[in-house]
Amino acid sequence: MVSRSLPTFEHVNLQTAIEVWVGRPGRSVTLRGVVAPPHFGPVSLQQLVAAQGIPPIRLAAPPLVDLPNGPDSTLACLLSAVLLVEDARGRYVVMVTGPSEHNPGLAVEVAGLGVARAQSVLVELDALRRELNVYRGHVLDVSVSPMGGVVLAFAKPAHLHRDDVVLPDAVLTRIERHTLGIADHRDALLAAGQHLKRGLLLYGPPGTGKTHTMRYLLGRMTGYTRLVLTGQALHAIGSVADLARDLQPAVVVLEDVDLVAEDRSFGPGSSPVLFDLLDAMDGAAADADLLFILTTNRADLLEPALAARPGRVDVAVHIDLPDARARGTLFDLYARGITTDLSDTDREAIVQRTEGVTASFLKEFLRRAVLESIVEAAEDVEGAEPAAVTAAHANRALDDLLSDSQEVTRSLLGVGNDPTLLPPGGGAGALPPRRHRGFGWTAYAPFSGG
Repeated sequence: MVSRSLPTFEHVNLQTAIEVWVGRPGRSVTLRGVVAPPHFGPVSLQQLVAAQGIPPIRLAAPPLVDLPNGPDSTLACLLSAVLLVEDARGRYVVMVTGPSEHNPGLAVEVAGLGVARAQSVLVELDALRRELNVYRGHVLDVSVSPMGGVVLAFAKPAHLHRDDVVLPDAVLTRIERHTLGIADHRDALLAAGQHLKRGLLLYGPPGTGKTHTMRYLLGRMTGYTRLVLTGQALHAIGSVADLARDLQPAVVVLEDVDLVAEDRSFGPGSSPVLFDLLDAMDGAAADADLLFILTTNRADLLEPALAARPGRVDVAVHIDLPDARARGTLFDLYARGITTDLSDTDREAIVQRTEGVTASFLKEFLRRAVLESIVEAAEDVEGAEPAAVTAAHANRALDDLLSDSQEVTRSLLGVGNDPTLLPPGGGAGALPPRRHRGFGWTAYAPFSGG
């Protein structure tokens, strides 16, 4: 009896492999489902062969579970089934046991062959799983199940154009050269003896567009498998890095990595999760086409770890608060599709009043301005169409966001609240940068609002 355990996210890949494998010339397969009473746990092939310690079971149509095998498609996968196989190896049995309420794992078992031949069956299925992997080339959101296993969900890439990313041209060009540029010239770099593995850190105040920039890059890197980790999923970086190596070229995104920079994986004596990440980045071969993108609001938490493990992150880019020109561009970008009645003078006044705010703030401001126009129209005539957003609507929305009662809201949108920094006439002032030792990154002073 030879068995192999697999991560549960491989269930759909195993089914894809089995469907190709059973159809190979010279192979005859009969499929039967193994059904046990609901209150019993899973039955293994070892138990079936030995006929010991098993509940009352019956053979029936195999139970199936529908699993995504793409962003808009699914595949019916075996949950508990035996395949009675006859081919050049002889006559033997393959059993598939998928995850269920009583069994969080995924297993493949082979009986009826010598050990070497049974292993060769599993090797064939492994090769087909890798070759036909349904995750390759897609954007995948990574999460962690209650049992601690990795869960992959297909996501659709954002279709953003370069003009949708409001950053200084020199900053965006630097980011593109380190990501898209290496992807475009990978063969020439390898021929020149240069490595492809690279790390990019996007850092700066919250709400300034780090995630937006990352989404733009993922949308452009269509030939890559793109894995996005946030929150608790960051703890699974070791498993995800292994998966990325199997599916390369690949991009691994770790958002807000500072949230786990000081977390301990298994107790006070172990390394921080960030060190697990750095080890995973270091474990890839030099010619592996892997890109690691890290985002953080707290570069000061990451700097000591990155300085202690040099070479993992090659480029660190500061995403700063938007200047007046960028705020005007952001206003125009977020106002697409909104009917406005604003003069150039009105627009310029808005840009001046929003000195020191983030992109997130401007997006929320426009939403509130639209709401002002809708409410006003509804108050005048019930069911009336909302009027265009005017300077009066915009000013009321700004007055509300910049009022003393909205300090916490501004903090959540990444804007400081120090009243001594508010410009005349209202508006959130930019927080003064403070320097700290090391790479010379700029971090922003804590919000006075807490």
